[in-house]
Amino acid sequence: MAGNMRALTPVFDRLCPATTSTALERAPIDGSVTVETEKLRALLLWLMGFASAFVFIEPSPYEIVALASMFLLGLAGLRLSAALMPLALMLAVLNIGYAIAVVQVSDQSKPVTWMLISNFLAVTGVFYAAVLSANTQARLEVLLRGCLASAVVAALAAVAGYFHLAGGLSDALLLYGRARGTFNDPNVLGAFLVLPAVLLFQRVLIDRRGAALQSGLVLVVLLVALLLTFSRAAWGQFVLTSLIVMALGLGSAPSAATRLRIIAVAVIGFIIALIGLAVLLSLPQVADLFSQRATLDQSYDIGHFGRFGRYLLGAELGLERPFGIGPLQFAGFFGEDPHNSFLNAFMSGGWLSGFAYLTLTATTLVSATRFLRAETPWRSLYQVIYAAYVGVAVESVIIDIDHWRHYFLILGTLWGMMAASRSYLVPKSASREVS
Repeated sequence: MAGNMRALTPVFDRLCPATTSTALERAPIDGSVTVETEKLRALLLWLMGFASAFVFIEPSPYEIVALASMFLLGLAGLRLSAALMPLALMLAVLNIGYAIAVVQVSDQSKPVTWMLISNFLAVTGVFYAAVLSANTQARLEVLLRGCLASAVVAALAAVAGYFHLAGGLSDALLLYGRARGTFNDPNVLGAFLVLPAVLLFQRVLIDRRGAALQSGLVLVVLLVALLLTFSRAAWGQFVLTSLIVMALGLGSAPSAATRLRIIAVAVIGFIIALIGLAVLLSLPQVADLFSQRATLDQSYDIGHFGRFGRYLLGAELGLERPFGIGPLQFAGFFGEDPHNSFLNAFMSGGWLSGFAYLTLTATTLVSATRFLRAETPWRSLYQVIYAAYVGVAVESVIIDIDHWRHYFLILGTLWGMMAASRSYLVPKSASREVS
């Protein structure tokens, strides 16, 4: 174990926020913003990214760090540009619907708390967008370093818990025999690991050999943890986002040689992944649970009140209740939660929240796709965030993502990058005419 940690040391050095100070000093910053203020932003962004994996209690460390960061950076003169107003408006309408619907169950404390958390997470999404719409490259790198560092910690905790290497803490890191690490739910851990894993996958594809090998080493740790969550949705999300990142990388590659390298590395990585999977499946405890989870006919998926049956029942009820039934009430009607974020928005906030969430998802996907052709300095990172959003949007069809902290991180980051990329979409001929 100690040898493995020594091997990871160079990687942790790359994840440390201190490594970004020189880049931040070189980065273009508004004249009104000092380097010291920008370093504070960097530190707080890294802390928010790092804290995003620690949500095993409520309020979690993430809430505390996020509140402190939003307060301090708000004092530093954070501005919301016009390009971000649609995001703020759609999230506001979404939460207004929740606030109206919660009135009918206001005698219960949990729905009210759920509504307040939804408001808070929406604010974090707008916050990420506002911060990353300026000095985008440097700030984005800092935030993603924090996310990567937290993903490594969460993954190591998950692996240690699953194989009972954490002593008395091992059971606390598991749920129903599945690794949950620093999360309450294995499914959320699996979904959280997708963005860092895909970012590392891209680095393996395009970085120089030494850096690619380091990224590959960390990627193995994250993929082992992802497998041990036994989250079918997270497995599918990783495959989908990886394919999107690879396709976008091939489309934007500067040369045929680069495209050939991407394909070769992907094929080699796939073979290595299959070998690693075979090794893990040779362990009886992994193989047994894998065989149970790797199917689409779980008892809670099928039947009249199964996952997919509840979709139809919920849709029928939603047509009859324009103001919804209130947050956390669906299980009282049908025995389980909706496990569909679109349906949950209609149930928890009525038609207002339901159509707001639909509009938010559709608008984000359409707008973000348009900016894929923008030749920005952060184009490769944009491709990763874009793919991560597509993955989580698809997963929201079969699971409730309403309170996933990293969903709002991805959403806000994507909108902030879009706002910063607008000038790069101006046709070159038009820019020459203006000059």
